[in-house]
Amino acid sequence: MTRRTRLAVLAMVAVLPPRWKPTVYRRLFGYRIAADVRIGLTLIDAAECDIGAHTVIGHGNLFIDVGRLLIGDHVRIGALNVVRGGEEVRLGRYVTVMRRNELNSIVGADPVNPNDPRLVVGAGTVITDGHRLDFTDRIELGERVIIGGRNSSLWTHNRQRTAPIVVGSRTYIGSESRLAPGSCLPARSIVALGSVVSGTLTGDESLIGGVPARVLRPLDDHDRYLVDRPTRDDLPEEL
Repeated sequence: MTRRTRLAVLAMVAVLPPRWKPTVYRRLFGYRIAADVRIGLTLIDAAECDIGAHTVIGHGNLFIDVGRLLIGDHVRIGALNVVRGGEEVRLGRYVTVMRRNELNSIVGADPVNPNDPRLVVGAGTVITDGHRLDFTDRIELGERVIIGGRNSSLWTHNRQRTAPIVVGSRTYIGSESRLAPGSCLPARSIVALGSVVSGTLTGDESLIGGVPARVLRPLDDHDRYLVDRPTRDDLPEEL
Protein backbone atom coordinates (compact mmCIF):
# COMPACT_ATOMS: atom_id res chain seq x y z
CA MET A 1 0.00 0.00 0.00
CA THR A 2 1.07 3.61 -0.51
CA ARG A 3 2.49 5.65 2.36
CA ARG A 4 -0.69 7.74 2.59
CA THR A 5 -2.93 4.67 2.58
CA ARG A 6 -0.80 2.99 5.23
CA LEU A 7 -1.05 5.98 7.57
CA ALA A 8 -4.81 6.17 7.01
CA VAL A 9 -5.22 2.50 7.93
CA LEU A 10 -2.96 2.90 10.97
CA ALA A 11 -5.08 5.87 12.08
CA MET A 12 -8.20 3.71 11.88
CA VAL A 13 -6.53 0.95 13.87
CA ALA A 14 -5.58 3.52 16.52
CA VAL A 15 -9.22 4.11 17.45
CA LEU A 16 -10.11 0.43 17.83
CA PRO A 17 -10.75 -1.00 21.32
CA PRO A 18 -7.42 -1.85 23.03
CA ARG A 19 -8.14 -5.59 23.21
CA TRP A 20 -8.52 -5.82 19.41
CA LYS A 21 -5.40 -3.95 18.39
CA PRO A 22 -2.72 -6.65 18.84
CA THR A 23 -4.63 -9.00 16.56
CA VAL A 24 -5.29 -6.34 13.91
CA TYR A 25 -1.68 -5.15 13.92
CA ARG A 26 -0.46 -8.72 13.53
CA ARG A 27 -2.78 -9.51 10.62
CA LEU A 28 -2.51 -6.26 8.66
CA PHE A 29 1.11 -5.24 9.27
CA GLY A 30 2.91 -8.35 10.51
CA TYR A 31 3.72 -6.78 13.87
CA ARG A 32 4.68 -9.20 16.62
CA ILE A 33 2.62 -8.13 19.62
CA ALA A 34 1.86 -10.27 22.66
CA ALA A 35 -1.82 -11.01 23.13
CA ASP A 36 -2.10 -9.28 26.51
CA VAL A 37 -0.56 -5.96 25.37
CA ARG A 38 -2.90 -2.99 25.88
CA ILE A 39 -2.62 -0.06 23.47
CA GLY A 40 -4.66 3.13 23.88
CA LEU A 41 -5.43 5.78 21.26
CA THR A 42 -1.96 5.58 19.72
CA LEU A 43 -0.55 5.35 16.20
CA ILE A 44 2.29 2.88 15.63
CA ASP A 45 4.08 3.21 12.30
CA ALA A 46 7.18 0.99 12.05
CA ALA A 47 8.70 -1.19 9.35
CA GLU A 48 9.10 -3.90 12.03
CA CYS A 49 7.47 -4.02 15.44
CA ASP A 50 7.87 -6.41 18.37
CA ILE A 51 6.11 -5.71 21.70
CA GLY A 52 6.52 -8.03 24.68
CA ALA A 53 3.96 -9.33 27.15
CA HIS A 54 2.29 -7.25 29.87
CA THR A 55 3.16 -3.97 28.17
CA VAL A 56 0.77 -1.01 28.40
CA ILE A 57 0.80 1.94 25.99
CA GLY A 58 -1.44 4.88 26.88
CA HIS A 59 -3.30 7.48 24.83
CA GLY A 60 -2.02 10.13 22.45
CA ASN A 61 1.33 8.54 21.59
CA LEU A 62 2.80 8.71 18.10
CA PHE A 63 5.37 6.30 16.70
CA ILE A 64 6.18 7.45 13.19
CA ASP A 65 8.77 6.48 10.54
CA VAL A 66 10.56 4.06 12.87
CA GLY A 67 12.62 1.29 11.27
CA ARG A 68 12.59 -1.42 13.96
CA LEU A 69 10.51 -0.82 17.09
CA LEU A 70 11.45 -3.31 19.81
CA ILE A 71 9.61 -2.99 23.13
CA GLY A 72 10.30 -5.48 25.90
CA ASP A 73 7.89 -7.02 28.38
CA HIS A 74 6.28 -5.07 31.25
CA VAL A 75 7.01 -1.72 29.60
CA ARG A 76 4.83 1.25 30.55
CA ILE A 77 4.37 4.11 28.11
CA GLY A 78 2.18 6.94 29.36
CA ALA A 79 0.53 9.68 27.30
CA LEU A 80 1.46 12.17 24.58
CA ASN A 81 4.92 10.84 23.75
CA VAL A 82 6.37 11.16 20.23
CA VAL A 83 8.89 8.67 18.83
CA ARG A 84 10.03 9.54 15.31
CA GLY A 85 12.55 8.17 12.85
CA GLY A 86 15.66 6.12 13.40
CA GLU A 87 16.79 2.71 12.21
CA GLU A 88 15.96 1.17 15.57
CA VAL A 89 14.24 2.09 18.82
CA ARG A 90 14.79 -0.52 21.53
CA LEU A 91 13.07 -0.20 24.93
CA GLY A 92 14.24 -2.89 27.33
CA ARG A 93 12.20 -4.81 29.90
CA TYR A 94 10.38 -2.83 32.59
CA VAL A 95 11.17 0.53 30.96
CA THR A 96 8.88 3.44 31.83
CA VAL A 97 8.33 6.40 29.49
CA MET A 98 5.90 8.65 31.28
CA ARG A 99 4.49 11.60 29.30
CA ARG A 100 5.16 14.38 26.80
CA ASN A 101 8.60 13.14 25.82
CA GLU A 102 10.00 13.64 22.32
CA LEU A 103 12.36 10.93 21.07
CA ASN A 104 13.41 12.01 17.61
CA SER A 105 15.90 11.09 14.90
CA ILE A 106 16.11 13.42 11.92
CA VAL A 107 14.65 11.58 8.93
CA GLY A 108 16.93 11.90 5.92
CA ALA A 109 19.80 13.43 7.89
CA ASP A 110 22.98 13.87 5.87
CA PRO A 111 25.87 14.47 8.28
CA VAL A 112 29.45 14.69 7.02
CA ASN A 113 30.44 11.77 9.27
CA PRO A 114 29.03 8.22 9.58
CA ASN A 115 26.14 8.03 12.06
CA ASP A 116 24.09 5.29 13.74
CA PRO A 117 20.51 6.50 14.32
CA ARG A 118 19.44 4.18 17.14
CA LEU A 119 17.95 4.63 20.59
CA VAL A 120 18.79 1.84 23.04
CA VAL A 121 17.14 2.10 26.48
CA GLY A 122 18.28 -0.39 29.11
CA ALA A 123 16.00 -2.46 31.32
CA GLY A 124 14.30 -0.67 34.19
CA THR A 125 15.11 2.82 32.89
CA VAL A 126 12.68 5.69 33.50
CA ILE A 127 12.15 8.76 31.30
CA THR A 128 9.79 11.09 33.13
CA ASP A 129 8.20 14.27 31.73
CA GLY A 130 8.88 16.59 28.80
CA HIS A 131 12.37 15.45 27.86
CA ARG A 132 13.88 15.60 24.36
CA LEU A 133 16.23 12.91 23.09
CA ASP A 134 17.72 13.41 19.64
CA PHE A 135 19.10 10.12 18.35
CA THR A 136 20.20 11.22 14.90
CA ASP A 137 23.26 9.38 16.15
CA ARG A 138 23.14 6.60 18.73
CA ILE A 139 21.89 7.22 22.26
CA GLU A 140 22.49 4.38 24.69
CA LEU A 141 21.02 4.49 28.20
CA GLY A 142 22.17 1.75 30.56
CA GLU A 143 19.98 -0.25 32.93
CA ARG A 144 17.96 1.63 35.56
CA VAL A 145 18.90 5.09 34.34
CA ILE A 146 16.52 7.84 35.42
CA ILE A 147 16.04 10.98 33.32
CA GLY A 148 14.20 12.75 36.11
CA GLY A 149 12.20 15.92 36.58
CA ARG A 150 11.45 17.82 33.38
CA ASN A 151 12.90 19.35 30.26
CA SER A 152 16.31 17.73 29.88
CA SER A 153 17.79 17.42 26.39
CA LEU A 154 20.19 14.91 24.88
CA TRP A 155 21.47 16.08 21.49
CA THR A 156 23.63 14.00 19.14
CA HIS A 157 24.04 16.50 16.31
CA ASN A 158 24.92 20.02 15.38
CA ARG A 159 24.40 21.46 11.92
CA GLN A 160 26.70 19.05 10.07
CA ARG A 161 28.18 16.49 12.46
CA THR A 162 26.90 13.86 14.85
CA ALA A 163 28.36 11.99 17.81
CA PRO A 164 26.78 9.32 20.05
CA ILE A 165 25.77 9.71 23.71
CA VAL A 166 26.28 6.99 26.33
CA VAL A 167 24.85 7.06 29.87
CA GLY A 168 26.08 4.44 32.33
CA SER A 169 23.73 2.19 34.27
CA ARG A 170 21.91 3.50 37.36
CA THR A 171 22.80 7.12 36.62
CA TYR A 172 20.29 9.83 37.57
CA ILE A 173 20.00 12.94 35.38
CA GLY A 174 18.31 15.90 37.07
CA SER A 175 15.87 18.43 35.57
CA GLU A 176 16.91 20.89 32.86
CA SER A 177 20.18 19.09 32.12
CA ARG A 178 21.80 19.19 28.69
CA LEU A 179 23.98 16.52 27.12
CA ALA A 180 25.94 17.62 24.05
CA PRO A 181 26.97 15.38 21.14
CA GLY A 182 29.64 12.91 22.23
CA SER A 183 28.76 13.04 25.94
CA CYS A 184 29.54 10.00 28.08
CA LEU A 185 28.43 9.66 31.71
CA PRO A 186 29.81 7.08 34.16
CA ALA A 187 27.66 4.47 35.88
CA ARG A 188 25.97 4.98 39.26
CA SER A 189 26.30 8.74 39.12
CA ILE A 190 24.06 11.73 39.78
CA VAL A 191 23.91 14.73 37.43
CA ALA A 192 22.76 17.86 39.24
CA LEU A 193 19.86 19.82 37.75
CA GLY A 194 20.77 22.42 35.15
CA SER A 195 24.11 20.81 34.26
CA VAL A 196 25.60 20.96 30.77
CA VAL A 197 27.60 17.84 29.93
CA SER A 198 30.14 17.89 27.12
CA GLY A 199 32.66 15.15 26.42
CA THR A 200 33.52 12.09 28.50
CA LEU A 201 33.35 12.19 32.29
CA THR A 202 34.98 9.32 34.17
CA GLY A 203 34.70 7.84 37.63
CA ASP A 204 31.71 5.74 38.67
CA GLU A 205 29.70 6.80 41.71
CA SER A 206 30.26 10.53 41.16
CA LEU A 207 28.22 13.68 41.74
CA ILE A 208 28.40 15.67 38.52
CA GLY A 209 27.34 19.27 38.04
CA GLY A 210 28.05 22.69 36.61
CA VAL A 211 28.33 24.51 33.29
CA PRO A 212 30.31 22.87 31.84
CA ALA A 213 29.72 19.83 34.02
CA ARG A 214 32.57 18.24 35.98
CA VAL A 215 32.95 15.65 38.71
CA LEU A 216 32.28 17.44 42.02
CA ARG A 217 32.85 14.64 44.52
CA PRO A 218 32.33 10.91 45.11
CA LEU A 219 28.85 9.79 46.13
CA ASP A 220 28.20 9.36 49.84
CA ASP A 221 26.05 6.65 51.43
CA HIS A 222 22.86 8.71 51.03
CA ASP A 223 23.59 9.23 47.33
CA ARG A 224 24.30 5.54 46.78
CA TYR A 225 20.91 4.65 48.25
CA LEU A 226 19.26 6.88 45.66
CA VAL A 227 21.03 5.30 42.68
CA ASP A 228 20.57 1.75 43.98
CA ARG A 229 16.87 2.07 44.82
CA PRO A 230 14.73 0.10 42.30
CA THR A 231 13.08 2.27 39.69
CA ARG A 232 9.80 0.31 39.93
CA ASP A 233 8.05 -1.68 42.65
CA ASP A 234 7.65 -4.65 40.29
CA LEU A 235 11.25 -4.68 39.09
CA PRO A 236 12.64 -8.26 39.19
CA GLU A 237 15.58 -8.91 41.49
CA GLU A 238 17.86 -9.74 38.57
CA LEU A 239 17.48 -6.15 37.38
